[in-house]
Amino acid sequence: MKYGNLILEKKEYVFLKRLLNVSGFYKDENTKVSLNNLSSELKSAIIYDHEEMPEDIIRFNSVVTVESGAWQNQFQLVIPTERDIAANKISILAPMGSAVMGYAEGDSVTWNFPNGTKELTITSVKQATRPIDIDVLL
Repeated sequence: MKYGNLILEKKEYVFLKRLLNVSGFYKDENTKVSLNNLSSELKSAIIYDHEEMPEDIIRFNSVVTVESGAWQNQFQLVIPTERDIAANKISILAPMGSAVMGYAEGDSVTWNFPNGTKELTITSVKQATRPIDIDVLL
């Protein structure tokens, strides 16, 4: 892990904690495990003000490219109400979304696919030109 721990922007951290507090009712086991892992990682996360955030950190609305061997996928990490699989918009509460939140370009993460566990490398992180307005959501 490039920075040693997850890196989160202060307001996104607060919003994410609220989401995790109300998301404990998922029946899907992979989702439960992913959200529990994220919740555990938040305990040691490094929290920054917006102005201090490194550009290579995955946060809300980041466009992320991950790969594992020959497989590659690009998606935008979004709040649950904006998820749209057809448009490659993955919710932060989806297993893939919770697996990468707070990681940096160049980091590797382990993720449970239906056919087994794979290590994914984050090869690109691009910040949205219009970041999410967390103040509206809080």
